[in-house]
Amino acid sequence: MLRRKTRRAPQTPGGGRPGADPLDPAQEDRVRAVLALGGVPHADLPDGVQQVRLKLLERAADGREAPRDVSAWAAVVASNLAMDWHRARRRQERLGERLSVLWREATDEDGAERRATSMAVAQGLGELPDAQRQVVVLRFYADLSVRAIADELGIPEGTVKSRLHTAVRLLRARLHEGEVV
Repeated sequence: MLRRKTRRAPQTPGGGRPGADPLDPAQEDRVRAVLALGGVPHADLPDGVQQVRLKLLERAADGREAPRDVSAWAAVVASNLAMDWHRARRRQERLGERLSVLWREATDEDGAERRATSMAVAQGLGELPDAQRQVVVLRFYADLSVRAIADELGIPEGTVKSRLHTAVRLLRARLHEGEVV
């Protein structure tokens, strides 16, 4: 008697069927625990779990095989996400510190000219579209490289360069228009 081969549906990275959650509840709990121990606030934990899921799905979409131990792999990814969260928070704190120093310098009585320039730049920044303002602040106030900005925003380096060029051109025009520079 001939036996028919049964066709099995393809498996997802977590071992389940397509459309199923790649992380089982125990793995999800472990990811949450790693993120929480890494200092990620409770409100950001669901986003972290979702990012781990997406990384696992991206891995499958790229044709790479699933990790042998999904739980351990997910814990390592969660640990890296926690470190990234802290780095981003530190960058924001440094940006805030730099902006407060600039503000103090701009409001200093000895720097009337500097104050006028700072106010004009702030006004010009306020008039820029969000995408352009974001790259200008990251480049000139957070002192990130074009590559770092592209990685941070998830956009190509060429887009960052284009937005920077356009924003700087608009700011220059604004400063010359108001005869600040």
